[in-house]
Amino acid sequence: MKLKVVLQAIRPSFLILTPVCVFLGLSTSLTIESPLNLSLFFIILIGAISAHISVNTLNEYYDFKNGLDLKTKKTPFSGGSGALPNNPEMTGIIFIVGLVSLFITIIIGIYLFLGHGMQILPIGIVGVALIITYTQWLNRFPFLCLIAPGLGFGVLMVVGTHVILKGEHSQLPWLISLIPFFLINNLLLLNQYPDVKADASVGRNTFPIAFGMKMSNFVYAVFMLAAYSLILFYIVKGYIPFISIIALLPLVFSLFALIGAVKHTSKIGAFPRYMGANVAAAILTPLLVGISIVNG
Repeated sequence: MKLKVVLQAIRPSFLILTPVCVFLGLSTSLTIESPLNLSLFFIILIGAISAHISVNTLNEYYDFKNGLDLKTKKTPFSGGSGALPNNPEMTGIIFIVGLVSLFITIIIGIYLFLGHGMQILPIGIVGVALIITYTQWLNRFPFLCLIAPGLGFGVLMVVGTHVILKGEHSQLPWLISLIPFFLINNLLLLNQYPDVKADASVGRNTFPIAFGMKMSNFVYAVFMLAAYSLILFYIVKGYIPFISIIALLPLVFSLFALIGAVKHTSKIGAFPRYMGANVAAAILTPLLVGISIVNG
């Protein structure tokens, strides 16, 4: 039973986003002619997954402690996992899981820093800072809360993977990382819609709370257009192969999610097909970009 609660708080189905972003960083690194260090790649992957687990479990812990978990209506994509409201005796264990996961992430980060130098240090520091501050602090600042998910998963994971594997910065991973940056920001943005009242009651000030649903829908549309326009731009400029055009296919999911957001606003949680489409776009687009780069 304890293991089941821990797994529920970890939210394994959400973790798929991490290997997709790490794979995207791997794909850009393969454009540089040098041997691939598979053991190093798996160390990066473990560190990234540990970071994601830490974010999820610490978020579960703090949301239960401040009472938010008792106010949200649970959906497959928002409102928390429901692990702690149903099992309050596990609160301390979930907190420990979050801290241990963070510790593993930091240890792996130190190992990578010692082996690969100063160039990885800023990425690691920003990543740890995002984990520690996201639930308790960043959610009180609408613009920081808006871009933090895309920064952590999109930019830091993609660029960090590339830099560690190749030992140098280059333009391509930074450019490519903007695609998941915009889509992952949208992923979390839409997931905040059903929780606006509950979030506001505990002092959060997410973008939908601060600026309303119409502005949030507008930002979602801008981010969506930015992500898919960048794919076309990169193809035209020759940064990625023409086969990357397949990464435009998930645009239909983003458009479908936007339709749902406009139509249902804060009640979108009652229509999980729209939120599921949003998740599909955020995962499939960078995955297809990575596959196309590897095979291009």
